[in-house]
Amino acid sequence: MNLLRIQADRAAPAPRPGAALAALAAAQFTVMLATSIVNVALPQIRAGVGLSDGGVTWVVNAYGLAFGALLLAGGRAADLLGRRRVLIAGLALFAGASAAAGLATSSGLLIAARAAQGLGAAAVAPAALALAMELFPSGPGRGRALGVWGAVSGAGGAGGVLLGGVLTQAWGWPWIFHAVALGTTLVLAAVALLVPRAAGRKAGRFDLLGTAVVTLALTCLVWGLTTARSAGWTDARVLGALLGAAALLAAFTAIELRRPDALMPPRLFATGRVAAGNLLMALLGSVWIALFFFLPLYQQQVLGSSPLATGAGQLPLAGANMLGAALAPRISRRIGATVTLTAALLTEAAGLLWLSRIGADGSYLADVLGPSILIGLGLSTAFVLLTALAVDGVPPQDAGLAGGLVNTTRQVGGAIGLAALATLAGSVTAHAATHQPRLEALTAGYRAAFTVSAAVLAATALLAVPLTRRTRRQGGAGPARPGTAAVPTAAPRPGRSTDHAPST
Repeated sequence: MNLLRIQADRAAPAPRPGAALAALAAAQFTVMLATSIVNVALPQIRAGVGLSDGGVTWVVNAYGLAFGALLLAGGRAADLLGRRRVLIAGLALFAGASAAAGLATSSGLLIAARAAQGLGAAAVAPAALALAMELFPSGPGRGRALGVWGAVSGAGGAGGVLLGGVLTQAWGWPWIFHAVALGTTLVLAAVALLVPRAAGRKAGRFDLLGTAVVTLALTCLVWGLTTARSAGWTDARVLGALLGAAALLAAFTAIELRRPDALMPPRLFATGRVAAGNLLMALLGSVWIALFFFLPLYQQQVLGSSPLATGAGQLPLAGANMLGAALAPRISRRIGATVTLTAALLTEAAGLLWLSRIGADGSYLADVLGPSILIGLGLSTAFVLLTALAVDGVPPQDAGLAGGLVNTTRQVGGAIGLAALATLAGSVTAHAATHQPRLEALTAGYRAAFTVSAAVLAATALLAVPLTRRTRRQGGAGPARPGTAAVPTAAPRPGRSTDHAPST
C-alpha cells in the first residue's frame, strides 16, 4: 500500500509556481475586494436591514477592526501551524461568513458576519503572502511575483467598487456577499489543488500573552479611530480607547523584550528594512483606504452617478494599477528603486492634487478619469516596492509574521488616515454649508481630503529617500553605500554589485 502511494506521488505532476501564485493572488484579491465592495451598496444595506447611521458605519468598521487587530496573530499562527493549513482554514471561514452576511436579516447578524469575515481575512492575507515568498525566494522571479501581488491588491479595491455597483443594481445588496462567498469557495479549491504542501509546522511556541496584549491594543486603536469619525476626537470613549492602546502597546514592547518566543522577535528588524518598509506602508495606507471611501461618495452624492456607473468608473484606476504593478520591477531595475519609489509616490500625489480641483458642477471625464490613471500607476508601483522592502531579509521562520505586520501597518495607517480625513472633510463641509449650497459644501469637504492626502504622499516621498538609502545590509553589516537604495529591485544588471540591496 505504501509502495503504491509512493509511486502515485511520484507520478503526480508537481504544481507549477505560476499556477500556485495565481491561486494565492486570487486569495489576496478576495480579501482586498471585501474591503471596498460594500461602499457603493451602503444605502441599500441600510434600508434592507434597518440600520441606523452608526450601524451603517459598523458594516464597514467591523471588517476593518477584526482584520487589522488580528493580522499579527494570523501571521504568527501561519508560521507555527503551517501556512497552507492556516490559509485554507481562513478561506473557509471567510466564505462561510460572507454567505452568512448575505443571508442576514438583522443589523446585528450582518455586523457579526462582517467581523467574522475580517477574522478570516486576518488569516488569509499573511499566510498567502508568506507562501508566495516561499515559491519565489530570490531573484527576478520574486520581482514578478510582487508585481502580481501589487496588481491584485490595488485592483481588489477598485474591483470591489465596480462589482458592488453591478451586483447591487442588478440583484440587490445580498448578492455582493453571495458572490464573495462563491468566489472564495473557488479560490479555496484552487489553493488546495495548486499550492504545494510546505514543510509544515515551524519550531517554537505561540506567544499567547504577547498576542493577547497586542490584539487588544490594536482593537482599542482601530476602534478609537473609527469611532472618532462620528463622535469626534474629544469624545471620552475615543480618548480612553486611544490612551488604552498606547498603554497596551508600551506593555507589549516590555513583554516582547523578555520572552524567548516573542510574537515580534528583534531579529525581524535586524536589517532595518522591515521598519522602514512598514513606516512608509502605513503612510501610503493612510491615503489608500481614504481614496476608495471619498471617491465613490463624490461620484454618487455630487455627480449623481448610479451604483453601476460609479463602479464602472473605477475601471481605469484598476487598469492603471495593474499596469504600474507589472512595470514596477523593470523600472526599478533601470533607474533604481529609490528613484522609482519616490517618483511613484509623487505621481500618486499629483493625481490626488488634481482631484482636489473637483467641482460641484463637474463630470467624470473632466474631474475623475485623468487623476484616477495617475493614482493607479503611482499606488501600485509604490505598493510593490514597499511590500518587497517590508519582507526582505526576514528569516524564513518569520515570513508569515512579516506578511501580517505589513498588512497591519497598512490597515492601521488606513484607519488613522480615514478617521483624520473624514473629520477634516466633515468639518469643512459643515462650515461651508452655512453659506453654500449642499453639493458645493460636500465638494469642499472632499477637496480638502484630497489636498491633505496629496500633501501626505509628497511628505512620504521625501521621507522615502533617507529611509531607503540608509537601511543596513542584510545581517546588519553596516549602512548601505551612499546613493544606493535598499528597496528590493527586480533583477541585477550583469556585472552590477548588489551586496547593498536585496534582489527580488
